[in-house]
Amino acid sequence: MALTVDEKSLKHGVLTLVVTLVEIIQEALETQAVRRLEGGDLTEEEQNRLGEALMELDEAMEEIKAEHGITQSVQDLRSGLDDVVDDVVDKLINPARWADEAERGTR
Repeated sequence: MALTVDEKSLKHGVLTLVVTLVEIIQEALETQAVRRLEGGDLTEEEQNRLGEALMELDEAMEEIKAEHGITQSVQDLRSGLDDVVDDVVDKLINPARWADEAERGTR
């Protein structure tokens, strides 16, 4: 049996995944930047350069999403990933409840 791959769909999916991952990394960088700003670890020049670099990255990501028509796909993937992370965090915070639910599900 032959596997049929739609090249356009595959490229769209891979680009969506890459852009989504870059956005997640960008959020982590922004969080770290805020911590460094609040901690007083950066000079004024470093603050300006960091702010400009993050703004340029944000603009570039928005441009890529618009240019390739993947804005909604990225948003959907981010939403799905957020749901997964929420479930994992909930399992870590409430392990007894999850164990009870798992046990009830196997009966």
